[in-house]
Amino acid sequence: MFIDSHCHLDFPDLASNLDELLRKMQDNKVTHALCVSVNLQDFPRVLALAENHDNLFASVGVHPDYENQIEPDAAQLVELAKHPKVIAIGETGLDYFRLEGDLEWQRERFRQHIRAARQSNKPLIIHTRSAAEDTLRIMQEEGADQIGGVMHCFTESWEVAQQAIAMNFYISFSGIVTFKNALALKEVAKKIQLDRMLIETDSPYLAPVPFRGKLNQPAFVRHVAEEIAQLRAEKLEDIAFATTNNFFNLFKVTKDGFHTN
Repeated sequence: MFIDSHCHLDFPDLASNLDELLRKMQDNKVTHALCVSVNLQDFPRVLALAENHDNLFASVGVHPDYENQIEPDAAQLVELAKHPKVIAIGETGLDYFRLEGDLEWQRERFRQHIRAARQSNKPLIIHTRSAAEDTLRIMQEEGADQIGGVMHCFTESWEVAQQAIAMNFYISFSGIVTFKNALALKEVAKKIQLDRMLIETDSPYLAPVPFRGKLNQPAFVRHVAEEIAQLRAEKLEDIAFATTNNFFNLFKVTKDGFHTN
């Protein structure tokens, strides 16, 4: 079986077709999915999905791309994370690709999320783009290694992956690993140890080959696993088994949707 460790089923393009998406997940042996928060005003939608479906989970956080937000402090995030179906803090991190200028607010937001993760004892979902050096530095400064988490939709170098793994983080591969030009990322997928790997779709974005350019969905996470298995010359079943167990171990949940803490 497969697990989509990062998707946005509350986004309108997916939420309007939820029943069919859940059916397609089942048809493709995708048993669970983590619905990831990107801002606090829409967090109730994310949480409702997790509350209404045993095989869906939620996170709470504010994406680094979202400007002009009421900045969450650690205490607020900790309070929202008390819900048993909220299994992670994020997505959070740094993105210097889309935004320019003084981004100190982004770095401070990231620090608040790391502090919330440590206080709530729930792992981090980290987004980093064109900001690897600062991302790793802040993770180190704020003690992110004490709680761990996942570097989601990973597109960085093997060296960055190694530094994140050393801080108790998993590396999550999206549909990008299936793209022909993603040669460096394919090398990371070959090198990484299985016990530090997750798979995701980041739906509705980044649909894998053979659906590239189309609306992504959790059922397509199987194609990410198939590409990784081919790259590593390993059995698909082994990739599925490892990434599924890694998900349950990282997020401290059971197959029945219960938190183990």
